[in-house]
Amino acid sequence: MTITQLYYVLAVAENQNFTKAAEKCFVTQPTLSMQIQKLEDQLDVLIFDRSKKPIELTEVGKKIVNQARNIVNESYRIQDIVDQQKGFIGGEFKLGIIPTVMPTLLPMFLKSFIKKHPKVKLKIEELTTEEIITRLKDGHLDAAIAATPLEDDSIKERVLYFEPFVSYIPKGHRLHTNSKIDVTDLDIDDMLLLEDGHCFRDGVINLCKVLKNQPDDNFQLESGSIETLIKLSNEGLGMTLLPYLHTLDINETEKANLHYFNEPTPAREVSLLYHKSELKMQIIEALQDVISGIIRGAIAFQNVKIISPLPKK
Repeated sequence: MTITQLYYVLAVAENQNFTKAAEKCFVTQPTLSMQIQKLEDQLDVLIFDRSKKPIELTEVGKKIVNQARNIVNESYRIQDIVDQQKGFIGGEFKLGIIPTVMPTLLPMFLKSFIKKHPKVKLKIEELTTEEIITRLKDGHLDAAIAATPLEDDSIKERVLYFEPFVSYIPKGHRLHTNSKIDVTDLDIDDMLLLEDGHCFRDGVINLCKVLKNQPDDNFQLESGSIETLIKLSNEGLGMTLLPYLHTLDINETEKANLHYFNEPTPAREVSLLYHKSELKMQIIEALQDVISGIIRGAIAFQNVKIISPLPKK
């Protein structure tokens, strides 16, 4: 049994196709198939049910894949140990970022990080929290930036910052003349929300539910982007809540519609996530240092109340 064979098994399990798996592994399909066949012969079991289209794992195959993933990840640790011993910060690093953090945070730290650590080849993807959790567990991401806490034992969290919620209330709205907003002023029936799948949406829903015990079955207007929510609000279709960093780039006219909450300010916790196996920790720590150093100058709020991103049942 070899690490290479296990790597091939993981590739087929992911792609459910021998040809696609071979392309991903940069080998010929016969080579990959032969190595997996050798492993199955050695173990005297079938890992894949080849009669199914697409190919499926057998019951024992599912258990083998789970163990293979652990073994392959642990094999990467050897190079990790060497890199850390040499103080080397470089190589490919796959980072996932949720959509409501990506457009504001990434431009703030990316240039500085690249300049400070030019040997790191960042591969960045915009992903939902659910996608991030799956990819971290599968080893397809090295780290991610998302709202926390997530309460997942297989994933570790390092808090980067607390980002307050800010009300965006257009002229003509019942709350527009209020100098500050209290959480009890919120009415979920006139709240514009992001589409399902965004954890910021879940945070807003949780804020309303916790404070007013309101149901969430009356939502009418939803959007895929915060920019669209602002435009819809400007049309008089309701108010919305924005993450604080999004308020820094809006124009002066729209800034007149921003209303801050009374303390403690509702906020989301944004963290750097990584698998409990703690691979590539030197790059993770370098990311944390750069982001934390930059964000300290952007967010000065102290007295905050963290709103969970987890959907309430």
